[in-house]
Amino acid sequence: MSDYSIRPLSAAELQYAVDWAGSEGWNPGLRDAECFRSTDPDGFLGGFLDGDMIASVSAVNYDDAFSFLGFYIVRPEFRHHGHGLEIAQHALAHCEGRNMGLDGVVEQQDNYRKSGFSFAYNNYRFAGTIGEVLPELGQVLGNGVAPLESASSALRAYDRKLFPAPRDAFLQSWLGASDHISRVYSENGQIKGYATLRPCQSGYKVGPLFADEVGIARALLASLLAAVPQDHHDHDVFVDMPQPNDAAFAMARQLGLTKVFETARMYSDHEPEIDLNRIFGVTTFELG
Repeated sequence: MSDYSIRPLSAAELQYAVDWAGSEGWNPGLRDAECFRSTDPDGFLGGFLDGDMIASVSAVNYDDAFSFLGFYIVRPEFRHHGHGLEIAQHALAHCEGRNMGLDGVVEQQDNYRKSGFSFAYNNYRFAGTIGEVLPELGQVLGNGVAPLESASSALRAYDRKLFPAPRDAFLQSWLGASDHISRVYSENGQIKGYATLRPCQSGYKVGPLFADEVGIARALLASLLAAVPQDHHDHDVFVDMPQPNDAAFAMARQLGLTKVFETARMYSDHEPEIDLNRIFGVTTFELG
């Protein structure tokens, strides 16, 4: 009889899950494994059949009230045997008592509904070539943009308005990761937006892209893309935008970006009260 067991992943094993996500077309970042694990080391689970890792899921607890699910993957040759359902049940147990969020790919959304999750809105991934996007940004509000390398108390307070829970450990890892480029926009000493660009298996992703208005979002995006080496300007840049933000979608059209992927943001209990009109780019589909 085969022996199927589920346990938290080591740092090296989590990289396997990230690589699987790449195989599924999700295009993870090159530093995602190390940044993600800092948030909740026990929240990344693997399913092992006779000692061989065949399934993964993440159930990251940010605090006592909010969790986010991701990395729900079963290796193709082991699907339809109940291994995914079993590891998902372990994930839900890890998050017990919390409102859980997730970004569900189209083919899994019915399964999430059966597990008690409700649709909130769609997120769409937009893509364009850096060398084509930069000229479209044109003249932007550049004077308020500055490099960002750590999560100050002011930055954490700004982020908290646009994310359902405190995420201090994640921010420290995300902003400090090698190869990540981050910018903050301030006026009169007040933070009005910030953003991070990270290299991925293919091209670059911008996330988060948080801004009080579209001009600030454009300024942050321009500064990030301008920091990419010239010989990478033929690479794609991706931004994951929540559909309720009309200004974000208008900006995508103006920049000539193309929709390439979609998810459904779903919650197990209620939709958090955050201002989607200031979210021009979701941080990640894996951790919210």
